[in-house]
Amino acid sequence: MPSYFAHSALLPSGWSDAVSFSIDEQGFFTSVRPDADPVGADILPGVAVPGAVNLHSHAFQRGMSGLSERGEAEAGTFWSWRDVMYDFVSSLTPDDVEAIAAQLYVEMLRAGYTSVVEFHYLHMDPVGGPYATLGAMSDAVLWAASATGIGITHVPTLYRKGGFDVPVMDAQRRFVMDPDMLLLLLEGLVADAAGDPQRRVGLGLHSLRAVPIEELVPMVTAAWAVDSEAPIHIHVSEQRREVEECVAALGARPVEWLVENSPLDSRWCAIHATHISPDEIRALAVSGAVAGLCPTTEANLGDGLFPLSEFLGTGGTIGIGSDSHVTVDPVAELRMLEYGQRLLWESRNVAARGHDRSTGAFLYQAALEGGARAAGRPVGALAEGHRADIVILDPDHPTLAGRAGDTLLDSWVFSATGSPVSDVMVGGRWVVRNGHHDSEEPIARTYRTTMQRLRS
Repeated sequence: MPSYFAHSALLPSGWSDAVSFSIDEQGFFTSVRPDADPVGADILPGVAVPGAVNLHSHAFQRGMSGLSERGEAEAGTFWSWRDVMYDFVSSLTPDDVEAIAAQLYVEMLRAGYTSVVEFHYLHMDPVGGPYATLGAMSDAVLWAASATGIGITHVPTLYRKGGFDVPVMDAQRRFVMDPDMLLLLLEGLVADAAGDPQRRVGLGLHSLRAVPIEELVPMVTAAWAVDSEAPIHIHVSEQRREVEECVAALGARPVEWLVENSPLDSRWCAIHATHISPDEIRALAVSGAVAGLCPTTEANLGDGLFPLSEFLGTGGTIGIGSDSHVTVDPVAELRMLEYGQRLLWESRNVAARGHDRSTGAFLYQAALEGGARAAGRPVGALAEGHRADIVILDPDHPTLAGRAGDTLLDSWVFSATGSPVSDVMVGGRWVVRNGHHDSEEPIARTYRTTMQRLRS
C-alpha cells in the first residue's frame, strides 16, 4: 500500500501540516493523518490540494475554440454562435471526437482538474442515423478519459426538439436519440462502468426547449430505476430569450417549471441558471440542486451574470465547468466568476459576503463540494474513502512564493501567471509530473493531424 507525505495539505477541516496519505490498490485514500511522521513515505514535492471537478464539458467543442470570434452584421449572440457549432460538428467521426477529447483531458489534468462531467449529446452519424455500435460516440469520449487518466462522469443526453414547439433542424439530427434508445445506451454504460471507480454514468436532459415535457420526468424515473443515485444534468435559463420562450410555451420560467413539475433534488445539476428570479434563486437553493456555473463560456457567449451573492446567501451550492473550453483552467473560472460579480456590484470580495474569509479559498472549496455532488463520485476532498486525487502546487512558483494556507489559494486564483500546478495524481496514479502529462506528445500529434484535416 503506497504512502505519501505532504508538508502542507488542504483537508476538509482546513490546512494541516505534516500529513500522511495511504492509498489502496483501487485508488482510494485509506487514511489521511495530520501531524504524521514521514518515515517510509514518499515526500510530495509541494503543497497538496484536492483535484478540481469540471462539472460541465462538451468535449468536441474544444476543437472549435476561436472559430466564432468574428464580427457580425448584427450583434452576435449564443444563437449565432450555435450556427458555428453546428457547422463544426457536422462531419465529426468517433475517431475525431476521441482525438479532441484526449487533447482536452490532458489540458484539464495539467491545469488541476482531476474529474470531468461529460454532458454528451453528439450521438448519431452525420445524417442522423445510429452507428453500428449504439454508443460509438460515447465510447470515443470514455476511451479518451481512460487513455489520459481523468476520472469521468459520462452523461448521455436526451435531445428531441429544435426549440419550444419547434421541430428538429437538419443541423441538430446528430443530437437526437429517442428515449428508448437512450435508455438502452444508459443501461449499457452503467453495466460497463460497474466496478470501475474512475467512471460514473448520469443522465442529461439538454434543456426544456429541447426535451418534450411529457418525456422529461419518465426519463428521469427510468434513469433512477437503473441507478437510484444517478446525477441528472440540465441546461436552464442560459439566455433571456430562452426564459421568454419558456414562459410563452409552458407558462413558467425554466427553474420555476422544474421546481413545480420535476423531482428536483440534490442529485440534479442546473447548468448556467444565469437568468433566474428571486423566487427561483430560493427554490433552487432549497432543492439542493447544484448550480453548474461556466463563467468563461458564459462570458464568451455574452450570456450574462449569475446571481452569485443572492444564491450563496440562501445556502445554494455551486460548482464550475469549462463547457465550450474557451478556457481550460479551474482558477480562471473562479476568477471570472468573482470578477463578474465585482463589476456588477462595484465592490470587492463579493463571494466572501462580508465574512472574514479568503475569497479564493472559499470559492475553490465551494466548487469542490458542488463538483463532487454533480459528478456523483467520492472526489473533491483529501479524506479517507475518497478518490486519491491530489494536485501539487509548487510553492516556489513566483505567484506562490512566500504564500501559505488560504493566501496561497488566493494568489493561485487571482494572480497566477503560468500554472503553478507541478504534479497531479488521479486515483492513486501520477498522470502529470513536473507539469507534463506522460502521453501529451502523441496525443497532441493526433489532435493536430485531426484539426488540420477538419479545417482543410
